Amino acid sequence: MVVIEYDKKWPNDFLKIKKELLTVLTMAADIQHVGSTSIPGMKAKPIIDIDVGLDNWDDFETVKMELAKIGYKHEGDLGIKGREAFGRTGEIHNEVLDTIDHHLYVCSINNEEFNRHILFRDFLRTHDEARDRYNQIKEEILEKVGPENRAGYVQMKEDEYKDFFEDVISKAQR
Repeated sequence: MVVIEYDKKWPNDFLKIKKELLTVLTMAADIQHVGSTSIPGMKAKPIIDIDVGLDNWDDFETVKMELAKIGYKHEGDLGIKGREAFGRTGEIHNEVLDTIDHHLYVCSINNEEFNRHILFRDFLRTHDEARDRYNQIKEEILEKVGPENRAGYVQMKEDEYKDFFEDVISKAQR
């Protein structure tokens, strides 16, 4: 759960993972680096978040089989409708995918969560004051719940700082 200062290697880590994904994905997909590691200057857990947006959701079953070929297993939506999570199985070794911590999600490009991730990321990339406020929020939460309390961190972020996230999305949609 350790949140660290921005690491300039994160965009390159994303590109390495994307390259591996493209070796098996045959469907049209918009592969996006999202989450805090995608925002220069943002403190983050050193885990690359990746959204694979499908043009056609009917392609999902094929994509699921293709990802299995490089060692991913489908984990369901984990409570977020329309966003399907994938994790490493450990059965197929891949130098890149096994050494760079990452979360992989597949959803439709029309999915609300996919679009919120892009809006939020792009806004914080271009609005330093919003990025700095989010860094401050992370520090405030960590002071209250401790650095190892991931569930508490997520819960507090959702409960006490929801207005910040909604405000950023609202501004980004203008």
